[in-house]
Amino acid sequence: MILGVLVIFGAVGLTVYLYQKFFWAIYYAAKIGGPPGYPLLGNALLFVNKSPPEFFLALQNTIKKAGKCFRLWLGPELLFIVTDVEVAEAILSSPKYIEKSGEYDFIRPWLGEGLLTSSNRKWFTNRKIITPTFHFKILEQFVEIFDQQSNIFIDQLRPKAETGECFDVFPLVTLCALDVICESAMGTKVDAQIRSDSDYVKAVKEITYIIHLRTYDVMNRYNVLFNLSSYRRRQDKALKILHGYTDSVIRSRRQVLSQQNAAEAVVPERRESDVGLRKKVAFLDMLLQATVDGRPLTDLEIREEVDTFMFEGHDTTTSAISFLLYRLAKHPDVQQKVYEEIISVVGDDHNRPVNLSQLNELHYLDLVIKETLRLYPSVPFFGRKLLENSDIAGITFPAEASIIILPFFMGRDADYFEEPLQFRPERFASETSAEKSNPYRYIPFSAGPRNCIGQKFALAEIKSLTSKILRHYKVLPPQQDQQREESFIAEMILRPTYGIPIRLQDRR
Repeated sequence: MILGVLVIFGAVGLTVYLYQKFFWAIYYAAKIGGPPGYPLLGNALLFVNKSPPEFFLALQNTIKKAGKCFRLWLGPELLFIVTDVEVAEAILSSPKYIEKSGEYDFIRPWLGEGLLTSSNRKWFTNRKIITPTFHFKILEQFVEIFDQQSNIFIDQLRPKAETGECFDVFPLVTLCALDVICESAMGTKVDAQIRSDSDYVKAVKEITYIIHLRTYDVMNRYNVLFNLSSYRRRQDKALKILHGYTDSVIRSRRQVLSQQNAAEAVVPERRESDVGLRKKVAFLDMLLQATVDGRPLTDLEIREEVDTFMFEGHDTTTSAISFLLYRLAKHPDVQQKVYEEIISVVGDDHNRPVNLSQLNELHYLDLVIKETLRLYPSVPFFGRKLLENSDIAGITFPAEASIIILPFFMGRDADYFEEPLQFRPERFASETSAEKSNPYRYIPFSAGPRNCIGQKFALAEIKSLTSKILRHYKVLPPQQDQQREESFIAEMILRPTYGIPIRLQDRR
């Protein structure tokens, strides 16, 4: 009898709690509207058991039917899908909405509370510490790394050019970008382009795959199910390698800096070789010498930021460079203009190193990169979590909801860009372009307080590698019978479903 009463009271209490918790969410979600769903499941059936490309197509079709701002229920999770510029601007431009959405929890096992995933005071403090790392003078020193790794990349491509075979360039660009970011972030070489079977390289591939899987796999989104799966064991194994490697580099570099500081206390003049060494590890050095509230950063805090730089700095540039090569192959007239500009700025010496000032003079290449990122933004969505009921651009969104902003679809919206599916770099040269009339129509690097801090680093790397490739090779499309319709995997990073098939022709 007593047990029965307790069960009834417990059930009533749970019902009241859930009602209070979800009432306003359900109320405001209903006012905004969205595709029809089912009790408990919500709209999960739209996406369950979908492969990554099918998930992307399902999302694309839902957006076409539901409009520029609508709600989705994934079980108890409430998401609002946004491609409306006014809503996107109101959210991204405000310091009030800087809390990342739940999708970023999938990255936390690797990155912890680094700049990408942290919020509030920690995010503000770390952003302030890291910003000087991307100063022009420090960025200039990274260009040497870009050039050296580009030379290795050119050598890796040479057999492909000699045979004229069609090949997928995406995995090769991935290895080159990984080499660049490892040396830039930590000052160490993993030689990914030469040793693609190394444990570290394989661990990076593994952890990024699992992160991407959890963004679209409805079952693995929930920790209770993910922790029971084989993916959790695979994640733990990869993290042991990744964190172990970064920790060892931090300890080693901290010891080197300690020895250098001790030597400088005796002999203040630094040797030129020491200066060169410090230049190559500016990012890690900056963190090792930074303080928060008068104390140095812990090894864990440093590892979080270095790993964040690793994650954000190799997958995103891989996507951008690969889609850029794809478009250059499809548009030989654009490729020729880019090549002529490169030769006019750099000269016709295929192997001549390029400095940052020269890269900044490649103005037409700038337009081509912008047009590529409009159509293929490396990060296809940004997520924010609302901490309270919020009126945004005339719409009331409930607390605890996630706002998912999709620059991929915004860049292809005819309301924002004339003939959006046409590849026309010159559209960004106009003073009346959509980007200039409202910058939030074009947001491949996000915008506002949480915009991409490494934007200039990424653009310099893209320009450096592209200029080296085009000085050595013409980029050609696959033969007609090898061409496939565009298809995408839109997870944390935009990827091509079938790779980026191209051919190369030696210019010599």
